[in-house]
Amino acid sequence: MTEFALNADARSDLGKGASRRLRRIASLVPAVIYGGDKAPQSISLLAKDLAKLLENEAAFSHVLTLNVAGTAENVLIKALQRHPAKGFVLHADFVRVVAGQKLSAHVPLHFINQESSVGVKQQGGEVSHTIVEVEVSCQPQDLPEFINVDMAKVEVGQIVHLSDLQLPKGVELVALAHGNDLAVANIHASRVAKEEGAAE
Repeated sequence: MTEFALNADARSDLGKGASRRLRRIASLVPAVIYGGDKAPQSISLLAKDLAKLLENEAAFSHVLTLNVAGTAENVLIKALQRHPAKGFVLHADFVRVVAGQKLSAHVPLHFINQESSVGVKQQGGEVSHTIVEVEVSCQPQDLPEFINVDMAKVEVGQIVHLSDLQLPKGVELVALAHGNDLAVANIHASRVAKEEGAAE
C-alpha cells in the first residue's frame, strides 16, 4: 500500500489577506485540520508538494500523514477549493482520523472487463457510467483505494446498482445505508446499431 505523507507548518496569521499572501509570496497553500477530540488547526503546505500528491488518485481515498511541527497527524482530504480557471488548489480541508472510530470517505470506482463484457462484445452495446465514486464508511485500516465494478456479465439493457458491488470486508456504502440503491453503470444499445436498425 502506498504511503502518503506531507510536511506542513502551523500558521497563526489567519484571514483572507494572510491566505493570499501565503499563496503569492511563499507558494504555500493554506489549510485546516479539524475533527477528532482536538481543536481545529490552521496550517500551510508547499503548493508543489500538494500538487504532486494529488496527481495520484489514491491520495483522495488514503489516510495521509501530515507532519506539523514535529507532530504526525493522520488525516483524510475532506475538501479542496480550486482556482476556477487554473485548477490549482487555493485551500484544503483535512479531517483527523481516529483509531477505532469509523470514518467516511469518497472512493473512486474502477470499471473492469468493459470491452469484453457480454453487452459490448456479443451484443454491440455501449457502457455508460452514472457515478464514478462512492462514499464509504469503515474503520481507517479498512479504507480501500478503489472499488472494482465488474462489467463482464452485464448485458444490453441491464443496470448495475450499488447493491451489486463486491465490497471489501468491513466497508459499507453510505447511500445504501440510507436506502438509496443508486445506479452505477449500464450497457445500452449503441447509437450506430439503432440507426442501422431504423434504416433497415
